[in-house]
Amino acid sequence: MKENILFIIMTLGIVTIASCQNNVDKKVIQPNDTIQLTESLKQEDLAVNEYLTNELKPIRENFKRLNSIENWTQIKVTELWESTEGGEAKYYFQNKNLKKIITHHFGETFQKLTEYYLKDEKLSFVFEKSYKYNRPVYYDSSAKEENNDIEKFDFEESEIIEERSYFNNGKLLHQLNNQDCGSPFANDYLLEEQKRLLTKFEKLIKLEKTK
Repeated sequence: MKENILFIIMTLGIVTIASCQNNVDKKVIQPNDTIQLTESLKQEDLAVNEYLTNELKPIRENFKRLNSIENWTQIKVTELWESTEGGEAKYYFQNKNLKKIITHHFGETFQKLTEYYLKDEKLSFVFEKSYKYNRPVYYDSSAKEENNDIEKFDFEESEIIEERSYFNNGKLLHQLNNQDCGSPFANDYLLEEQKRLLTKFEKLIKLEKTK
């Protein structure tokens, strides 16, 4: 199955379009390119509104600074098997200090990239980007006919979801979702998201220390 995904990754492509009228990226596919989600490199965070501008400024500056680093002291790679097609975690160190973690998960119906950025040894920013496929990657024309379906796997029909989460001293200050046009979320929802993201982050920290 993993070979099927790799073949698809090498034969399809991406082009960027706008979503929700807020300049958050959404993508559709063009031939002869790649659908592999790639890490943020030499990028600035996308400020889509003026909410909490001063509070978010140092978080965004840290994101930009870390993505400008070209020569890392060490990059450790660990395999992950939390999804059907596996994945990996990459740990980026500068002078023995962990600065960011990138995870990439593959599944039969999705692909997800998550970037964790640290500031003063604490979680500062999380960028999650995922493709939700319209059908499993192995669902070809034959499968479509056998199941009397109206669709086969078509990356152009995939849903793209992007979420940006901003932390300060272990508290989730703000979250942006490209499907919600940047509107502030309720406090209860932010608390749930804070728990979810910190739990994943702490699990990755523990995993690195066991390697």
